[in-house]
Amino acid sequence: MRIKANGIQINYELSGKKGAPVVVLGHSLASSLVMWNPQMDALNPHFQTLRFDMRGHGNSEGTSGSYTLELLADDVIGLLDALKIDRVHYVGLSIGGMIGQSLALNHAHRLGRLVLCDTASIIPQEAQPIWQERIDKTLSKGMKAHVGETMERWFTPAFLKQGTPILDIIREQILATSVQGYIGCAEAIRKLNYLDQLSKIKIPTLIMVGEDDPGTPVSASEAIHGRLSNSKLVILPSARHLSNIEQSDAFNKTLLTFLKRE
Repeated sequence: MRIKANGIQINYELSGKKGAPVVVLGHSLASSLVMWNPQMDALNPHFQTLRFDMRGHGNSEGTSGSYTLELLADDVIGLLDALKIDRVHYVGLSIGGMIGQSLALNHAHRLGRLVLCDTASIIPQEAQPIWQERIDKTLSKGMKAHVGETMERWFTPAFLKQGTPILDIIREQILATSVQGYIGCAEAIRKLNYLDQLSKIKIPTLIMVGEDDPGTPVSASEAIHGRLSNSKLVILPSARHLSNIEQSDAFNKTLLTFLKRE
């Protein structure tokens, strides 16, 4: 389904238990709403689950130029407004978690609970050349240049060797991401700087991270946890960046326990 929100057409899928609280799922850079397939059977019996494709990703419209995390958060609010949904629990992974922090800082009244997965709250100066290199590579070689190294960052070698069908689905999402969507979101990520504001967030928050995540390591989640007074940190063993896929059973159990807590 597509709906006009915040000036663009946003692709979304709403499923699950009618009348139940809504859980919004925000995916990673160079992915789409299908990234959350392993969570659907766990969430849908208890919640309404709202998945969406980020600006310039999946089947959502892209726009040219740099994006900001505030713009991407406004896309989420626009989607909720268009669907006439007032309050939600929000679950975000990677850039999805960065958007979650923006929502919690700027639209806290719209959130019940917050889940931040494999994410960070600041991009240090020394990481700027890495992001510039990724942007330049995208411009010169397209998304196909990212597939191999991205899969290695996202999954442990042992999981990649298993060759499960979800791996092919994830590879396809990387290739299908628009160049303008990737670059726009990459520019948003490189401007990330919420660390010193995090203490303002009082919403109950669950932080989950793969123990072996090289991109947003455990230390980044510990930094967030240390500044959120109402937070819990869970480290998932034998997982890299897409911990929701690699350790889906442990991820889902932890997520449900947190979201269902009175």
